[in-house]
Amino acid sequence: MGLGKRGCLLTVLLLLLTLAGIVVGIGGWFYYRQVQFAEVRLTPSQDSVVVARGDGLNAVLGKLRQAGIGEGRDYQWQLLARQLDAAGKLKVGEYALDDAITPRELLLRMRQGKVLQHRVTIVEGWNIRQLRAALRRAEPLLHETDALDDAELMRRLGFPDQHPEGRFLPETYVYQRGDSDLDVLGRAHAAMEKELAAVWAARSDDLPLASPYELLILASIVEKETGLAAERPQIAGVFARRLKMGMRLQTDPTVIYGIGSAYDGNIRKVHLTTDTPYNTYTRAGLPPTPIAMPGKDALAAAARPAPGDALYFVAVGDGSGAHVFSATYAEHNAAVARYLRQLRGNRAAEAQQ
Repeated sequence: MGLGKRGCLLTVLLLLLTLAGIVVGIGGWFYYRQVQFAEVRLTPSQDSVVVARGDGLNAVLGKLRQAGIGEGRDYQWQLLARQLDAAGKLKVGEYALDDAITPRELLLRMRQGKVLQHRVTIVEGWNIRQLRAALRRAEPLLHETDALDDAELMRRLGFPDQHPEGRFLPETYVYQRGDSDLDVLGRAHAAMEKELAAVWAARSDDLPLASPYELLILASIVEKETGLAAERPQIAGVFARRLKMGMRLQTDPTVIYGIGSAYDGNIRKVHLTTDTPYNTYTRAGLPPTPIAMPGKDALAAAARPAPGDALYFVAVGDGSGAHVFSATYAEHNAAVARYLRQLRGNRAAEAQQ
């Protein structure tokens, strides 16, 4: 009788051990499948997926299926998410679905909030019309300003008394899906305010400018007069000396800005003689507003112009974008004559090709 009880107990024990082995085996099999799945390369059919507020793992998995990701069973995604402590912790945002990304990498991105970054660039020398056109083309940026005029735009940014020209620092700005053009403009405006304050604080002692805004105006002219960074302090020096002497700036870019959208690419004598607030051939001093978005180099040049005695400059005309600087009107006329000869020679060479 005693042996029978011991035998039963032994049988039960063996049975329990067998069941435990089966459970461990099944668990090991699941874990093996999970680890294998974590290194699978996914093949999405679209570039990104959006995790919205309130989305759980199942909702996100549904979006991944819609994005063409058919790899892995749902339980494998769930096991992996628990292992990575990602279940219930997926951050809101847009995530890139790169070619050959793994489930592990994707879930870690979502847990850590490494959202897809988009970029829009404000180019040095753009005017406000060009800037707004670029923002209208930017995707997936939300377009909240398309129907606003410039005055309402500045009011929405919190600067109702400011003219928008020149107020946004040329740089590349990173944004996320869900950001708007107002967000980008707000950051670009703050960046320009910061940069302008810094260069104003470091300005030359004898700078003939009364305010940071006048520096911004001068920098915008310097920006439009040359694309060569090395020349900008020299260009700024010419204009600073003219301002000190009361000479008119006589700079074509301000005239062109005053023509506005009617400008057809050619500046004529009638343009130089027709008075507008921006015609620096007919009016002394700076124009009333900037004429473009100056970059950091132009701002720095306007704040600390190069010393010298040059009062004139004209393009060399060889395609380099460089200028000849002159101290007297006679020297300038000679430089202009050389420029015109160079220009005629260039045209003759083009005609023979």
